[in-house]
Amino acid sequence: MIVDLDRFVSRERPFWQELEQLLGRIDADPERTLALDEALRLHYLYQRGGAGLAKLNSLPGETALRAYVESLVARAYGQIHETRGGSWGASAWRWFTITFPQAFRRRGREFALSAGLFFLGAAFGAFALRVDPTAKVSLVGFGHLKQTPAERVANEEQSQKAGDEMAGRKTRFSAELMTHNTRVAIFTCAMGMTWGFGTAISLFYNGVVLGAVGYDYVQAGFTRFLLGWLLPHGSVEIPAILFGGQAGFVLAGALLRRRDRRRLGERLRQVTPDVLHLLGGVAILLVWAGIVEAFFSQYHEPVLPYDLKIAVGLLELVCLFLFLSRAGRNAHD
Repeated sequence: MIVDLDRFVSRERPFWQELEQLLGRIDADPERTLALDEALRLHYLYQRGGAGLAKLNSLPGETALRAYVESLVARAYGQIHETRGGSWGASAWRWFTITFPQAFRRRGREFALSAGLFFLGAAFGAFALRVDPTAKVSLVGFGHLKQTPAERVANEEQSQKAGDEMAGRKTRFSAELMTHNTRVAIFTCAMGMTWGFGTAISLFYNGVVLGAVGYDYVQAGFTRFLLGWLLPHGSVEIPAILFGGQAGFVLAGALLRRRDRRRLGERLRQVTPDVLHLLGGVAILLVWAGIVEAFFSQYHEPVLPYDLKIAVGLLELVCLFLFLSRAGRNAHD
């Protein structure tokens, strides 16, 4: 029961105003997740407002004040007991722009190991081809890459002059690329369950193929063709494969962490969110890489200048680096 109304209002009004301001911030950015201290404060202010409203209900003449406090309590109740999620699109965007890059940075050592093995394989592939040029047939398993660089470049540029040989099948080719590359990335990740040995072999082998092909074209004097062909999609596709290896080494780390006294199931449950975040990012990046490869990378001079294609690929690489290094840094984890 309220004995002195003026004293009661002067004591409670700062809390009502604070609750109103907090609710206003939530309404202004519905997708923002409250920090723990903000959520606890909201709950406290809601409880205090509800207690004050119960006391005001005993006063028949304070209609306006009671309606004001009642509206605050009702809004706070709606925020605390809300069960509907945000829009799917907003949640997916928040995951891709915040959660995925945070998971990538959190597992930076595993990415460094993945990239190191891949480029070690690339160096081995280039060295093997330099020592024994006939090893190309064994190292490169793709038919069109077994041609000499001069034959390949001549065929590609001649076909560009003859017309668009990709007409009518770009969509199917793009889907095939997405499916194949995603399968490779998931396989590389899954091989982490072999204590990382399978992941290491997969990364090393893919690096060997890239190194052998790269050396073959560079030593033949077709560096511009090579960069113009690979960079537009490879600047996204290759990092995505490395992310698959990164996820595989996260799994391997959970298996190998014997000194951790927790059970294996608990260790795997701990790393599962990061593994899924990384694979989700891999899938999105490989969709983009498949589109670029089918609709852009397959066009060479005289249709598209090599310098333009190289510039696009470098721009993609810089944007991906900035995204992974900076996105989500100022957001609440």
